[in-house]
Amino acid sequence: MFSLKTLLVSYSRALTTLNHTSVVHVKRTLYLRTQPLYRPTNVRWLAQRHSSSSVAVTGEDTFLKWFLLLIPATTFGLGTWQVKRRQWKLQLIDELSRLTTAEPIPLPIDPLELTGLEYRRVRVRGRYEHDKELYVLPRSPVDPEKEAREAGRLTSSGETGANVVTPFRCTDLGITILVNRGYVPRQKIKPESRMKGQVADEVEVVGVVRLTEPRKPFMPKNDPDSNRWHFRDLEAMSDVTGAQPIFIDADFASTIPGGPVGGQTRVTLRNEHLQYIITWYGLCATTAYMWYAKFIKKIKL
Repeated sequence: MFSLKTLLVSYSRALTTLNHTSVVHVKRTLYLRTQPLYRPTNVRWLAQRHSSSSVAVTGEDTFLKWFLLLIPATTFGLGTWQVKRRQWKLQLIDELSRLTTAEPIPLPIDPLELTGLEYRRVRVRGRYEHDKELYVLPRSPVDPEKEAREAGRLTSSGETGANVVTPFRCTDLGITILVNRGYVPRQKIKPESRMKGQVADEVEVVGVVRLTEPRKPFMPKNDPDSNRWHFRDLEAMSDVTGAQPIFIDADFASTIPGGPVGGQTRVTLRNEHLQYIITWYGLCATTAYMWYAKFIKKIKL
């Protein structure tokens, strides 16, 4: 978004140009009136020239007057649009917060039902198949409070590692799904460096349903052969592990001591619409006053 200062400078220059044009017109008129008008032919010629010049300048002034009015009108519209966008974003944040804190439900296995349950908390019971781990990297640990404070910044945490995605055999459902167990730092990516967390016993996992993730522009492609994943491609992950294309992010409470840290679901959304509202309405008020002062009250700017 361009700065308030830039638009105001441009607007002021346009008004200054209009003032300068008016002054030139006045000087031209005075000059014409001081010339000797001895012959009738000269009088008629000068009158016609003066009339056509006045009409041209007046037409230019009228066009510029209404053209400049577009700036406060447009900025008012953009400010109103941002008000509606902010309301939509707040409703979306509330909905995500409600879904991720609701009481967990049993995991449905119907793909159509799962499509409408993204971010819904579910509960499953079974065993991890640690020999088929997948690594989504690079990743930084999720800190919801910090991300809420720093939403919209280009910088991020300097600590990087990977999210460990492990097939999970659901003993109560008789299917194998994919579970994002959570974050591990770079030095703990290899399973032998965190054997304490590689439990073979049956465990209960609570997490949120996630759907497949499209590849974003400029994001590297997944490399299944070297087990380097950059985005959540459920079909490809299922082909490699033999699991169903069902994916959940384990919550923090499901963290196994010595294993990946759960709760790595990012639900923080950028909400900078209030800043945009202030900017656009501020531009509207300032340029509207300048237009009123110039064309209605005839104040020299």
